[in-house]
Amino acid sequence: QVQLVESGGGLVQPGGSLTLSCAASESTPGYAIGWIRQAPGKEREVVSCISTTHGRTYSPDSVKGRFTISRDSAKNTVYLQMNNLGPEDTAVYYCAADQWERCSSWSTDYDSWGQGIQVTVSS
Repeated sequence: QVQLVESGGGLVQPGGSLTLSCAASESTPGYAIGWIRQAPGKEREVVSCISTTHGRTYSPDSVKGRFTISRDSAKNTVYLQMNNLGPEDTAVYYCAADQWERCSSWSTDYDSWGQGIQVTVSS
């Protein structure tokens, strides 16, 4: 299984921006890489996904227009640019890989997960 490591989390003020990185241990052709978050007491939510083959992306309405996913294939890295952050975005953010490249909105469709990284939006 591909190993994934997240970085770039931390504390940011409301209205601020943050970029998360997800580095894969190997190239991931034919995979979808997703960003999934989990806030305390809430279910996991897929907030963005990108298909490595076609570059197709997915994002739910809750983050559309604020979060942008991108990839650097040469670095085996996927990025999540998050703008106009609010307290509701506070969560542990995970990157995860789907070997079937579905870019699904269901977190259970992702096979390999990173360890997660905390993002806190607070003044």
